[in-house]
Amino acid sequence: MYSRLPSRRAFLQTLATGAAASVIPGLAHAQAPSLTTTALTDTIHVVMGDGGNIGAVRGPDGLLLIDGGYANQTSDLQHFLIEKVDARKVQILFNTHWHGDHVGSNVSLGGNGVRIIAQMETKKWLSQKVNMEVFHRTVDPLDPSGIPGEVFDQGGMMNFGNERIQYRHVPFAHTSGDVYFFFRHANILQTGDLFFNGMYPVIDYSTGGWIGGMAHALDVLVKVGNKETRIVPGHGPIGTKDDMRAAQDMLHSVAGRLDGFASRGASLEEVVAAKPTADFDAHFGKGFLKPEAFLAMAYPSIARHNKKS
Repeated sequence: MYSRLPSRRAFLQTLATGAAASVIPGLAHAQAPSLTTTALTDTIHVVMGDGGNIGAVRGPDGLLLIDGGYANQTSDLQHFLIEKVDARKVQILFNTHWHGDHVGSNVSLGGNGVRIIAQMETKKWLSQKVNMEVFHRTVDPLDPSGIPGEVFDQGGMMNFGNERIQYRHVPFAHTSGDVYFFFRHANILQTGDLFFNGMYPVIDYSTGGWIGGMAHALDVLVKVGNKETRIVPGHGPIGTKDDMRAAQDMLHSVAGRLDGFASRGASLEEVVAAKPTADFDAHFGKGFLKPEAFLAMAYPSIARHNKKS
């Protein structure tokens, strides 16, 4: 059990506010996208360059999307899908979690009658004003047209075209409502933000995320599929099980170290000064979160989780 952490100080504000502004909903306007697509099979594509990675599955009558990028890039994404993937309409949109770099197409597509499906915690967060403490920002509720109309608890199975898609909830990891998707025939795993490939992950402790849960999520995901499974992360390039195991080892190691600091009552300033991620920084510290900003999320997440448990 991870130990309880004393109250964080104003130092947290300095580290975290700007570091993740481009990856958390409502914090910044994204840059104009440079969209790319990779065909993993004849019917499964990955679109990158618009917030989180987007899965696009071609069926006999249209598309199924897993996530939908930023709201201010919805039109660009739709034109890109028509040109590069399939000109037929989107029929189903799944949300992997509630963050704005993944649900930006909800309002546009939902307003046009697209089925939007999400885990019930995701619908909860999208339906209310959320105070994301670590970034000192408030995110307003989504317009009703973009609220998922279908929800589930633990998960389910869906046949779409030639694919059989399994989806499962992994609670209290990146947020409280994260979901992964496994394409059984194609042997492809799409993780949402349960897995950031080659970079330190965002941990949204305001809505149930914590570092121990992120480590546990990879314990679960590494067992899905087999060594040949191709992995579509929430952010970063398409990966392998070896990539996932590297992140799994990092998260468990850092979580254990931070628990030691917490048990001694160390401040965040002391934790950052001790550089507990130093041996991982060369591999994971080159993404949009630098080590100090990652620690400013990971360390307080332990206290928040233990307070609720």
